[in-house]
Amino acid sequence: MVTAIEISGVTKRFGEDVVALRDLDLRVEEGEIFGFLGPNGAGKSTTIDMLLDYIRPTTGTVSVLGMDAQVDSMAVRQRVGVLPDAYHVYDRLTGLQHVQFAIDSKGASDDPMALLERVDIAEAADRRAGGYSKGMKQRLVLAMALVGEPELLILDEPTTGLDPNGAREMREIIRAEAARGATVFFSSHILEQVEAVCDRVAILNKGELVAVDTIENLRASMGGGATLTVTVEGELSDMALDTVEHLPGVTSVTASGSTLTVACDTGAKTAVLDALESSGLAVTDFATDQTSLEDLFMSFTADAPETEAELRTDGDGEVPA
Repeated sequence: MVTAIEISGVTKRFGEDVVALRDLDLRVEEGEIFGFLGPNGAGKSTTIDMLLDYIRPTTGTVSVLGMDAQVDSMAVRQRVGVLPDAYHVYDRLTGLQHVQFAIDSKGASDDPMALLERVDIAEAADRRAGGYSKGMKQRLVLAMALVGEPELLILDEPTTGLDPNGAREMREIIRAEAARGATVFFSSHILEQVEAVCDRVAILNKGELVAVDTIENLRASMGGGATLTVTVEGELSDMALDTVEHLPGVTSVTASGSTLTVACDTGAKTAVLDALESSGLAVTDFATDQTSLEDLFMSFTADAPETEAELRTDGDGEVPA
């Protein structure tokens, strides 16, 4: 099986003082939906630019679809669809002309109207793109990225500017592309979007890879990532609290009145409930929250610069400008 993306020992320096990437190794398998995360300035855009041969590594190698990204850059671009973060459209051209241009450039035989319908802007096909909203421009560039059924889709912040319906449609398109066999590699600051569709994620911090795994395995690496909130009849006794605190897999316990909050491994939840009932307490309600991708992200990038405050985790909502 051909690896969709393979980055080996890549370091990228700008001048003598700036190291954008340091000894980066990353492998993305064919057919994966792969999330690429990191605070602002972590090196994500630099990495994406290297995949497309817009910039070149100082040391190391970059392979895309089994081809050298530098030697075979034109062949790579023919087989890759790209929605860049810093995209632009030609104000005087219509949406239809944009998509037809992409079809002609790739020597493809797609129906341009079908692509515009797929991204839900067919009604604006004959309007000049200069009059499109930000979300419509995003959809237009996505339609161009889908030309020729690319083997690899590289999407940089694909839901920025989209309303909730647009964000949901973007997720559906990503899943559909993966279902037909494409690999999807995308970066996003909206972590709920990543968590909803990705098979694996990589987290980059200060130019170095700090985590690569499934979200479930990342949760497990942090002790399982479950927070159990339990409500009992009456007051919680010191003995009951002590019993729960000493259970295997329990990392912290806090109590307020008749409510107990326990951070624990996922597998320890049943033991917590059993211990409370064995101590004579009747459990009236309980709920479990898993560690969110936001929590995982923050734990792996805790020393990142303050610019990471621009991270958005507002679900399907539009990211403010």
